[in-house]
Amino acid sequence: MQGQQSGRNLTQQLVHTLGEAIAAGRYRSGEGLPSEADLCDDHGISRSATREAIKMLTAKGLITSRPRQGIRVQPREHWNLFDPDVLGWMLRGSPNLEMLRDFSQLRLAIEKEAAALAAECGDRARIDEIGAALQRMKEAEQGLCDPLEADIAFHSNILRATNNPFYIQLCSFIETALRVSIRFTNRLKGVESASHENHRKLYNAIARGNAAAARRACATMQQETLDLIEKALEKKAA
Repeated sequence: MQGQQSGRNLTQQLVHTLGEAIAAGRYRSGEGLPSEADLCDDHGISRSATREAIKMLTAKGLITSRPRQGIRVQPREHWNLFDPDVLGWMLRGSPNLEMLRDFSQLRLAIEKEAAALAAECGDRARIDEIGAALQRMKEAEQGLCDPLEADIAFHSNILRATNNPFYIQLCSFIETALRVSIRFTNRLKGVESASHENHRKLYNAIARGNAAAARRACATMQQETLDLIEKALEKKAA
């Protein structure tokens, strides 16, 4: 059992090492990676652990592995961006305004409808979890807890409050990206944490069961963030 656990750990370690290297551009699209044998030697792991890591990276869309062609990096459009590992590697390896804009555009489309659906569902237990995260955000303004974690919990609890399994499946993806985007957009705003007041308006609309108000409040928040990024892009291009 211990040997199996060790093998899995080594496999995961190689997956993350290669994934981060690909996302950072150290291996470019169409470029070959070292062979399985070379990867074994370079990283000091078994052939079976290496082969499993290659399978996992292939499933994530980062590489292909074919006989006589070797291991090659796939173009970015083939990467599974909804995989939290892939998204995390990209954000750590090459976070940029364009990527944050693309993510913010997706959030605008997803989260305003999630907020409306959460209001319509009226699941009190789930809505109370949103309220608890909001309280943590207020406490964070007083330095009593982590503002980033409270902010992330607020938004992910809205997705859970939809009681829609497809929205809920997006939680890991949203949480991963928020760890980078929230810090970045707060710097653009010149603040250390998100506005508790803006989030309170959204929570109140959901708690009242007012889907239209929840949609508007969420869209306003998301659009403000997107506008900040667009302005930063314009400034960068000038």
